[in-house]
Amino acid sequence: MSHTAAGAPQQPGEGSSASPSSDRKTIHIVLHEAKDTVGVAVVEGIKAGTQLNAWIMDDDEVVTISAKQNIPIGHKVALKDMAVGDTVFKYGVDIGKVVAPIRAGEHAHVHNIKTKRW
Repeated sequence: MSHTAAGAPQQPGEGSSASPSSDRKTIHIVLHEAKDTVGVAVVEGIKAGTQLNAWIMDDDEVVTISAKQNIPIGHKVALKDMAVGDTVFKYGVDIGKVVAPIRAGEHAHVHNIKTKRW
C-alpha cells in the first residue's frame, strides 16, 4: 500500500496515476491498535450496509467490517460485538464502558458508551 508523507494510506487518485483497478482501497475507519474496539469514521456519508475498510495504523493493516447503521464522519464505529460493562478502547486508550449492547458495525456514541469518571 502506498503512503503519504504523514504515513497515512493514499486514497485512490492521490499523488499517483494508479488506475481504479489498483489494489489500494478507500479507508473509511482509522484505529491505532489492533486491541481498539472502536474506530473513527474518516469519510462522509457511511450508510448501513457499506463494506468498510478499517486501517490499523500501528500494524499498517486493513481489515473490513460491514456498517450496520449510518455513521457520521468523526463518530465511532464498533469493530466487535460488546456487552454491557465491557471497556471501550479508542486509539489504544480506555474511553469508557458499554451501557447498551453494541454489535460490530454499529454507531458507538453517547447512547451506548459512558465515561467511567462518573
